[in-house]
Amino acid sequence: MENNNKYEAVIGLEVHAQLLTNTKAYSSDENIYGAIPNTKTSAITLGHPGTLPVSNKKVIEYAVKLGIAVGAEIRKVNRYARKNYFYADLPKGYQITQDDTPICNGGFIEIPCKKNKTRKINITRIHMEEDAGKSIHDLDPFNTLIDLNRAGVPLLEIVSEPEIKSGEEAFDYIMEVRKLVRHLGICDGNMEEGSLRCDANISVMIKGAKTFGTKVEVKNMNSSRNVRNAIDFEIKRQIDIIEKGGSIVHETRGFDASKGVTLSQRHKEEANDYRYFPEPDLQPIEITTEYISKVKENMPLLPKELFVTYTEQYKLSDYDASLIIEDKNIASYFNQLCKLTNNYKAAANFINGVIKSHLNEKALNITELNIKPVEISDLIRLIDDKKISNSVATSKIFPILLNSNQTAEMIAIENNWIQESDDKVLKELIKDVLAKFPQKVEEYRNGKKGLIGMFMGEVMKLSKGKADPKITNILLRDQLEI
Repeated sequence: MENNNKYEAVIGLEVHAQLLTNTKAYSSDENIYGAIPNTKTSAITLGHPGTLPVSNKKVIEYAVKLGIAVGAEIRKVNRYARKNYFYADLPKGYQITQDDTPICNGGFIEIPCKKNKTRKINITRIHMEEDAGKSIHDLDPFNTLIDLNRAGVPLLEIVSEPEIKSGEEAFDYIMEVRKLVRHLGICDGNMEEGSLRCDANISVMIKGAKTFGTKVEVKNMNSSRNVRNAIDFEIKRQIDIIEKGGSIVHETRGFDASKGVTLSQRHKEEANDYRYFPEPDLQPIEITTEYISKVKENMPLLPKELFVTYTEQYKLSDYDASLIIEDKNIASYFNQLCKLTNNYKAAANFINGVIKSHLNEKALNITELNIKPVEISDLIRLIDDKKISNSVATSKIFPILLNSNQTAEMIAIENNWIQESDDKVLKELIKDVLAKFPQKVEEYRNGKKGLIGMFMGEVMKLSKGKADPKITNILLRDQLEI
């Protein structure tokens, strides 16, 4: 701990987001996850002689969307480049990418800090490129297998400035990026499927130093938790080496999640020379101001905007708002619900409570929920009108609604769950209960106030559970205090 206080970490992240386009970046091959290996590729993707790539317009649109969302400057004239290197899962021997003309420069991602504050992590650039194939090492004990379905899948690479200071901040940054691309509808953010991957450049230096330490790159981490754990391990590893008089090697490392350690993969030279040169088969793409404005007009509400609406207009807590915003489809469902009811707190409670519980239990997306927002709004109205209790709504009516064409009110009436809120009826019930337990009444009046629960239970029994608890409680206390 003492050593950690002497040093500070310098961390930059490179996040690769696979885009939700129908086809690949530069060919008409289908872009789909989970297909039979090597069935979603073609001569164009493989770069066979005589074939020519074609730019995918959706990739450009999605890049512009992301640039607008993070406040970046959108480049008007974009050129493609070839990044040359040999690897078995790179069939062409190069990737089509962008070198010195990234489509987006600047912008930032806000991450949460203590005391409900945020901190900006600036973005260096966002550029378009294509993915490589996938090497599979664990299916054959003697050979590495290659699946080229992923080759040519469109990516946006988001490169941060080296402003992240810890594994926890890196975790928060990844979660914010993931949330953003999901709300934009450009990437599903499923890190376990590889559609959002992260490389981390990590170094340490004495606090207050002007020169960064030697950088180590940890590659291809497939969960935000792994990113955090790998960075925390690497910071400690580098500090330990320096404290023992050693020096950090400029290298690429992988992360073994089962052991919680990073492992050396290959050493790097002073600089990576990928022999970038202009892509000769693709013309530059010009992005006009009019095009950017058109994309901007069709942008969905972003997480930051939703958060402001939920907390300031709907008066939700930061916690409730954050839980809803985590998932774009849940936020959309909540937005529809809030057009049908003004009880936004109750709406949030249903979403974050019984609905999410059901979805998690059945491993469903909210788009697969059998209950429409209007049915939830009917439930909320019945509670607000004191016709049913919240407990009856969530534990009894909601499960029936999942497999019923009846309305919430029809279910409540059919099952005799409409609660009694008439003062006269409730006073008669209370009178009968107090008459039944005169000794307990005397004990209550002599200071044994805990007996209120017993009286409430007796009234509920007598009413067969239909007495409105709040009204009953008030009336009961009034009678006992006489």
